[in-house]
Parts: sequence; C-alpha cells; structure tokens
Amino acid sequence: VQLVESGGGLVQAGGSLRLSCAASGGIHNMYVMAWFRQLPEKEREFVASIRWSGGNTKTADAVKGRFAISRDTAEKSVYLQMDSLKPEDTGTYYCAARLAGLSDWAVTAGKYYTDWGQGTQVTVSS
Repeated sequence: VQLVESGGGLVQAGGSLRLSCAASGGIHNMYVMAWFRQLPEKEREFVASIRWSGGNTKTADAVKGRFAISRDTAEKSVYLQMDSLKPEDTGTYYCAARLAGLSDWAVTAGKYYTDWGQGTQVTVSS
C-alpha cells in the first residue's frame, strides 16, 4: 500500500489542521490505518488508528479530546482532524498501514506497521 500525506503547515496555538492520507495499491477491510508523529528530539509515537472495516478507533491519551481520526472508504483516505493545537504538537506526522485481525488491530507500536508515508510537517506557533 502506498500512502501520501498532505495538509500539514504552520498554525497558531489553539488553531486547527486537518491532515489527509491517500492510500493506493489495494487497501481492503483487513487493514488498519494510523497516524504517528515524531516530535523534535523524541521517539516516534502513536497518535490514532482506525480499522478500515467498521471504523473502530483508538486515540492516544496525549491527544484525546483534541484529535480525531476518520476514514473515507470511497476516497481511500484517512484523516486526522487536529483541534486546539499546542506548540508541543509540533513535529512530523506520518500515515501508516498494516494488516490486522480483530484481536490485534489496536496495537500502537510502530514496528507492527508495514507501510508508511513520507510524512507531513506540522508547526504550531505560540
């Protein structure tokens, strides 16, 4: 699966951005899509994930209530709506995909994801 992110940019604290991830190459119901981010001088971290089939979601505690993941199966796209952005949200955001069953779809470790986009930069000014 090929993934292409877009929608990053510069925004003031308190503002919003919507990231998009376009998938191609045969995505289907067994896939889980996710957003990760790498903040400056920190390890890559899980942000949110969504099952392609059913739309179940999981969101990291650090962004819960501010970020929301969604998907459009017809457009083969996944989105990350980011509201109430903070300067500490500044970083590179990556879209990722993996095949998963019902029992393990919610894993958050990046090492289980097999396909990655190139990333999109999000900068939140104070």
